[in-house]
Amino acid sequence: MDVVNHLKGSPAEEKRNVLVESARLARGNIQDLAELKASEFDAVIFPGGFGVAKNLCSWAVDGKNCTVNEHVNSTLQAFHSAKKPIGLCCISPVLAAKVFPGCEVTVGQDKNIDGRFPDAETASAIAELGCKHICKNVNESHVDKANKIVTTCAFMCKAPLHEIFDGIGTMVQEVLKLPTGGTGK
Repeated sequence: MDVVNHLKGSPAEEKRNVLVESARLARGNIQDLAELKASEFDAVIFPGGFGVAKNLCSWAVDGKNCTVNEHVNSTLQAFHSAKKPIGLCCISPVLAAKVFPGCEVTVGQDKNIDGRFPDAETASAIAELGCKHICKNVNESHVDKANKIVTTCAFMCKAPLHEIFDGIGTMVQEVLKLPTGGTGK
C-alpha cells in the first residue's frame, strides 16, 4: 500500500516500514509481532488508525473480503484461545470481525449521524461477516463478554479529541476488568 504524507494529504514516494514507524511511535521498545507469546501477557490491545486497514489487513482495498496478516491472526487466535482480553479501537474491530465470526464489536454508529460517522457503512460490513455490530457513542466501549473482546470507535467518529480519549480510556478500563489468567504483563 502507499504511504501517505499526512501534511500534504497525498501519497509519499517512500516505502512503509511498520517496525520503524512503530519504534518511532513507541519510542523504540518494540518487537516483531511474530515474537509475541500470549502466555507472557494478560491481554492485547490493537490501536486503530488507517494503518490497520492497510498493513494489518487488506480492509482498505478489499473491505469485508479482506485478508488478515498471518501474525495478527495468530496473535488474536492465541489470546482468544487462552481466554485473555482483546482490546480494539477505531478500524481495528474489523480484525475481530474477520477472525471471530459471531463476535460483537463496535465501530460507532451504523448511520452517519450529523456527519459524525462518515464510515458508518463499516457496521453493515461487520454484520455481513456474521458479527453483531453494537451502536455506541465515541466516549463508550462495548464488551463482548463471551469472547472477551472490548471495542470502541475512536477516530471512526468525527469528534473532539477529549471524547475520543474518553472512549479509548473506557476500552482500556474494560479490558483491565476482564479476567486475564494472571501473568502480570
